[in-house]
Amino acid sequence: MSSVGAGVREIRIRDESGAFRVMYVVQAKDAVYVLHAFQKKSQQTARHDLDLARLRLQQV
Repeated sequence: MSSVGAGVREIRIRDESGAFRVMYVVQAKDAVYVLHAFQKKSQQTARHDLDLARLRLQQV
């Protein structure tokens, strides 16, 4: 997820109830920070979700 920031990764989950995303970043060997987790409601990721993940990345 270079659109959010360097080193940000994404897990995509899809099941019968919909599509879900988890954005996270790994810092050091023993720390994984989940920046944002949400259910996708459209094909494109909403600007609000990307902005929130960027904001949280700055706080890490």
